Amino acid sequence: MCAAVAGQRGRRVLLVDHADQAGKKILISGGGRCNFTNVNAAADRYLSANPHFAKSALRRYTAQDFIDLVDRHRIAWHEKTLGQLFCDGSARQIVHMLMEECAKGAVRISLGRRIGDVTHADGRFSVSYGDESATAPALVIATGGPSIPKMGATGFAYDLARKFGLKVVEPRPALVPLTLGGEEVLFRELSGVATEVIAKHGKTSFREAALFTHRGLSGPAILQISSYWRSGDTIGIDFLPSQEPSWPVEAKRKRPRTHFHTVLGELLPQRLAETLAKRIGIWGELANVPDRKLEEVGRRLADWRFSPNGTEGLAKAEVTAGGISTAELSSQTMEAKTVPGLYAIGEGVDVTGWLGGYNFQWAWSSGWAAGQAL
Repeated sequence: MCAAVAGQRGRRVLLVDHADQAGKKILISGGGRCNFTNVNAAADRYLSANPHFAKSALRRYTAQDFIDLVDRHRIAWHEKTLGQLFCDGSARQIVHMLMEECAKGAVRISLGRRIGDVTHADGRFSVSYGDESATAPALVIATGGPSIPKMGATGFAYDLARKFGLKVVEPRPALVPLTLGGEEVLFRELSGVATEVIAKHGKTSFREAALFTHRGLSGPAILQISSYWRSGDTIGIDFLPSQEPSWPVEAKRKRPRTHFHTVLGELLPQRLAETLAKRIGIWGELANVPDRKLEEVGRRLADWRFSPNGTEGLAKAEVTAGGISTAELSSQTMEAKTVPGLYAIGEGVDVTGWLGGYNFQWAWSSGWAAGQAL
């Protein structure tokens, strides 16, 4: 994105990627259909040490601007839940579009060659790649974060930033499944069971599906809340977001002879209902359970506390939180304040979006901002 914008502004641009093909992460995104943006993209959907940093770029290059680009290339798309936009066809269409935009700007592209030394002297940057080298007055770090290393992702952006004296906010896996241990291991037996929940951490909550796995918890609601979770924290799960906490008492009034796990099984997947009922310690008829106990059960099911013992790590994380500190960069241009001509954009920067196209939009917006400034 950055290369295309700068190239079309008449800049001579070299884009160097150590991968053997362009946009490898784009190709696997959205199940191969690329969730390329979200119509609700705004700065409050992003995590950063500076929650205001993303505002300028997102306001100046919006989701609609990228949709217009997609439309100009006649790529058919559709909106799924919560403002997520996907290609009707393949993610390859988005990569092809970006390559065509680069071609319009006469961008020179080098693929499949390892990046060697990167140096800076007398106002010029030098980069060696394979058996070639290039110099330029500006260098853009657009190498992403280390999530999904099997795709070739590394922490190269952070290494390069530190080399030039820029601070890095400690990177960590985000949009990642959480693991369970200890007494919560029993929930792993529910592997494959999914249900709609509200996942909560502090004042943040997401209402989407949760999925139990053989290692713990996943699904959109869990991936979302994982970006806020830190080791030692608990997360809350409302297993019945459409029910008032008083529902067990009302069920007792209407059907006193029905077993609790039977009633719960009408609201949740049966295996999950039975596991929760056993954990709560109620198995018999509702008539035999005091109202006070049922009220307590209703509250617990509305805020069931889990204590994850970790995450599934960078291998399974969709993105990386943290990264090059926004305090080091101009929010207008993405240029480093202390190193003229050095820019950082995309996932390598400490700006992490929600699940659902937000991280792609940050890539487009930050890339555009830098491309306009080069």
